Amino acid sequence: MSKIITFGEALLRLATPGHLRFSQASNLEITFCGAEVNVAATLAAFGVDVDFVTRVPNNDISDSCLKWIKAADVGVNHVLRGGGRMGIFYLEKGATVRPSKVIYDREGSSFASIGPGMINWRGIFDGAKWFHWSGITPAVSSSAADACQEAVEIAVEMGLTVSCDLNYRQSLWGGERCVNQVMRPLVEKCDVIVGNEEDCQKVFGVQGSSAKAGGWSLEVKGDEFMPILKEMSIQFPKAESIALSCRDSINADHNKWSGTLYKGGMVYSSRTYDITDIVDRVGAGDAFMGGLIYGFLTYPENSQMTIDFAVAASCLKHTIHGDFNRVSLSEVDRLMDGNDRGRVIR
Repeated sequence: MSKIITFGEALLRLATPGHLRFSQASNLEITFCGAEVNVAATLAAFGVDVDFVTRVPNNDISDSCLKWIKAADVGVNHVLRGGGRMGIFYLEKGATVRPSKVIYDREGSSFASIGPGMINWRGIFDGAKWFHWSGITPAVSSSAADACQEAVEIAVEMGLTVSCDLNYRQSLWGGERCVNQVMRPLVEKCDVIVGNEEDCQKVFGVQGSSAKAGGWSLEVKGDEFMPILKEMSIQFPKAESIALSCRDSINADHNKWSGTLYKGGMVYSSRTYDITDIVDRVGAGDAFMGGLIYGFLTYPENSQMTIDFAVAASCLKHTIHGDFNRVSLSEVDRLMDGNDRGRVIR
């Protein structure tokens, strides 16, 4: 299987232990994360050759971060060094009716000051098959958006498949930048577009059937997503595939999880998983994205298998602490085969 390249910001994740609130915690648990490196870690766990491209400062924290990423079998040979600091991601895990809370501290980070001409994309893409980015990257800064645009254009020119997870983050966009104007020229060049219903609405104004006043209810399935999928395919005709993840959040510990894939004018829907006692849902969307890429490469003629694999892989992520989806192909296969009782494997 040919090499995959992902591009985005690596973050220091500082999370309160257990379900403590920020105001209660006397220490924070350190891990590392980032949407695009989370996707890379998912693919690496499935045996895919994958490299992560980012920019981090020259300090011990960055060294620890890169060791963490390499330990997940993700390549870091193309990581740039420079800038003042790593971006930080603070997490307070919710419980039952209290939602989780995320606070970003990314302004002025090493990655935020990345720009066009700093990365040798042609060298990095030589021999690669797929390039993945997410909407978080252009949200970080205008210069990061320009660097992402450069990467996408070169990837298209060199014949790579380009995928995007819309990943709308309201707290990152803010200010005077228009998300639609920044994202549209990037997404127009993508072969695979992934998101959820809210992403499509917030980024491109594509209204779905389940939006309602006061919040989002994502209980619709399959053909009920057709208005969104068709409108997205009209707006972005280059995209061969469009996928939506679907989360019905009963409470912070109990979600229902499924996905829908639109390809060749056909809709393919997964089963719905009823996930109780969630360990850590952060990174589940990235696991879905990684599972989709693996599915497209492994089952190119079987779209149903692709969406089933992606949803099963991301369902398992809800049971894993941290952002990386540390599960194996055999574990995903067992879940797809219906082994969801959690019995001890001896």
